[in-house]
Amino acid sequence: MPQPEGHAVTIFDVADEAGVSYATVSRVINNKAHVKPEKREAVLRAMARLGYVANQQARSLAGGRSRVIGLMASELSTGYMGKIIQGIDEALAETEYDLLLYSTRRRTTREASYVASITRGLADGLLLVLPRNPASYLQSLRQRRFPYVLVDHQGIGAAEPAVGATNERGAYDATCYLIELGHRRIGFIGGDMGLRCAVDRLNGYRMALAEFGIAPDPQLVLPGDFMQPAAYQSASALLALPERPTAIFASNDVTAFGAMDAARDMGLRIPDDISIVGFDDIAMSEMVTPKLTTVRQPLVAMGSAATRALLAMLEDPTQVCERLDLPTELVIRGSAKAPA
Repeated sequence: MPQPEGHAVTIFDVADEAGVSYATVSRVINNKAHVKPEKREAVLRAMARLGYVANQQARSLAGGRSRVIGLMASELSTGYMGKIIQGIDEALAETEYDLLLYSTRRRTTREASYVASITRGLADGLLLVLPRNPASYLQSLRQRRFPYVLVDHQGIGAAEPAVGATNERGAYDATCYLIELGHRRIGFIGGDMGLRCAVDRLNGYRMALAEFGIAPDPQLVLPGDFMQPAAYQSASALLALPERPTAIFASNDVTAFGAMDAARDMGLRIPDDISIVGFDDIAMSEMVTPKLTTVRQPLVAMGSAATRALLAMLEDPTQVCERLDLPTELVIRGSAKAPA
């Protein structure tokens, strides 16, 4: 509950409100590790309710800067996010800025509340990686002139500050490669179609088929969500078709791993019986057997470029960050070959 007028909110007030120790509150305020997500969320909500964030902002150095960059992502534990965070860290290494990490754990309802907490003095700018529900808060960020950059997302308008990759071209190149190997029945497992990158990859697949005069087969295009369980299910369905595909193009590497598991469980050999190609080129793609042929998305460079763009906006609020799409690259390894 709000404190009486004239009462200076303390760390102990926040701890009482959140039902945690003052040490936990201190770790959250200073962005330390080893705080359970539910406790971090409870502390942040208590800070917002009590007005502690506003007090913290008032105590900051001249200019009201926290010297913190906020990062919000749907999850932090994937190889995809690891590379993006590496790029962000490299860009921040020579600055005085720290990084504050938030994970929504794929719960879209958390995004707006997390953004609200971050922008109440916890950070000077915000990096948004693959946001699921940006329409609920981007307009507010623009109206408040709060600096932000989207990563691997096109935003909700034509002129959003965003850094991404040539997803459509990458998917086109991967599909063309399979066609040039001799494949004609090529399955496709999609991603989260609420994200433009997933739509672009499907479009690139379709463009390649059209260019080679291959009629699209709706049976060969199945849904996914960029996660392994859904990919396993879709790949199993593709491989159970009376006339199964000779190759599968997966919307990301994790999806490809699910497809590989499904193929093995059905007694199929990769690439002798089924070719599989992914997208992203996360570290695990070189560790699986066979090594995964994939489309390299420049994730480290994307993280660095987005961070530099955000820092430029903080340095000069009149700076305009235009959308930047970095080139993808087909990486040929051992999971695809000519059909038998």
